[in-house]
Amino acid sequence: MPEWHSIQFVWPRLLWLLATLPLWLGLYIAWQRRGVQRAWPSASLVSSGDTFRFTRHAPALLMLLGLGGLLVAIARPQAILLLPSRIDTVMLAIDSSGSMRATDVQPSRIEAAQAAAKSFVLGQPGQVKLGVVSVAGAAALVQAPTDQRDLVIQALDQLSLQPGSALGSGIVIALHAMLPGSGLDVRGLIDGETSPPASTGAPLGGPTPAPTSPTSGAAPPKPVSLPKVPPGSNTAAAIVLLSDGQSNVGPDALKMAQVAADLGVRVYTVGVGTAQGTVLKAQGMQMRVKLDEASLKKIAEITKAEYFSVDKREDLLQIYQSLSSKIVLKKHRRTEVSALCVLLGMLLVCWGCAWVWWRHGRIV
Repeated sequence: MPEWHSIQFVWPRLLWLLATLPLWLGLYIAWQRRGVQRAWPSASLVSSGDTFRFTRHAPALLMLLGLGGLLVAIARPQAILLLPSRIDTVMLAIDSSGSMRATDVQPSRIEAAQAAAKSFVLGQPGQVKLGVVSVAGAAALVQAPTDQRDLVIQALDQLSLQPGSALGSGIVIALHAMLPGSGLDVRGLIDGETSPPASTGAPLGGPTPAPTSPTSGAAPPKPVSLPKVPPGSNTAAAIVLLSDGQSNVGPDALKMAQVAADLGVRVYTVGVGTAQGTVLKAQGMQMRVKLDEASLKKIAEITKAEYFSVDKREDLLQIYQSLSSKIVLKKHRRTEVSALCVLLGMLLVCWGCAWVWWRHGRIV
C-alpha cells in the first residue's frame, strides 16, 4: 500500500485562493442578517431570544468547506508517496564453510541457517524468483533463480560443508546469476583482476561468441564499460548473505561489495554466531571460530543495505521474517492529487445541497 510522505502546494496561488473564503462567509452572514430567506428559509444567524443552532447553518458550512477543497485543487497540490517497488530476484548466499559446524547457535550454525532460509523462501510472494549460492572455499551456484519453491528448498537441504570461506566469490556468483546481462567479468573478479562490469554483446552465462576469423574482415567486439549507478538503486534484485563473516580465500569481500554497489544491488548480511565463538576440533587440531561482525556490517553499509546479528535460532527466524518486509524496497514518487481535492470538495458541496433539499424541498 502507498504511504503519504508529504504534500506540496503552489503556496502563493493557494493563499490567494483561500483568502476568498472569508469573503464568502461574510456574504452569508450579511445575507442572514438582512433576513433574506431564499437560500435558507428558516435560518437566521442570531434571532431574539434564540441561540445559534448549528444544524441551521451546517449546510452552508459544508458548502464552504467544499468550496475550500475546490480552491485547493486549483493550486494543484502534489503528494510525495512511498510506493513499494517490485523485487524480481533474491539470491541467498549461504556460508557453507567448516566454521558453520559450530554449535554456539543451536543445533548448529548451518542447520539454523537452513531452517530460517526455508522460512524466508516460503514467505516470499509467488512472483519473486529465488536462488541459492553455496559459499565455501569456492562459491557455487546451487540453484539458479526460480519461482519454484520446492527446488529452492531442495537446494538448501543439499548444502554440504567444505573447507574455506570465499565471501567475495559468493557475492560475485550471486550477481552473475541475478544480472545475466550486466557484462560482469566473473572470472576476472574472482581471479583477482578487478575489472569493471562490461558488456560483451552476449548475455552472461550464455554461449561465448565465436572468435571472428581474420579473413572475415570484422574485429571481435570490445567490452564496453557500463556506467555506475547509485548504491541501492536497483530495486528489482537483492542478495541475502548469511555467514559468520570469516572470509579467508578468494577476492576481497569488501571490494566485491563495492562491485555490487556499483550495480545498485543491496547485500543484506546476517551474522550467525556469537562474539565469544566456540572451539572446533578437526583432525587433531583445535580452532576457535568467532563471529566477525565488522566485515558483514561493512558489506551492508557499502551496498546501502542492513546488517542483522543472531546468536540463537529463534532470533534468526525473526530476522528472516523482518527481511521479508525490508527486502521490498520503497521509492519516492511525486504525483498530483488535485483530483482527490476536487472529489472531496464536490462531495461536501453535494452533501450540503442534499441537506437543504431534505429540509426545505429546494436548494435555493
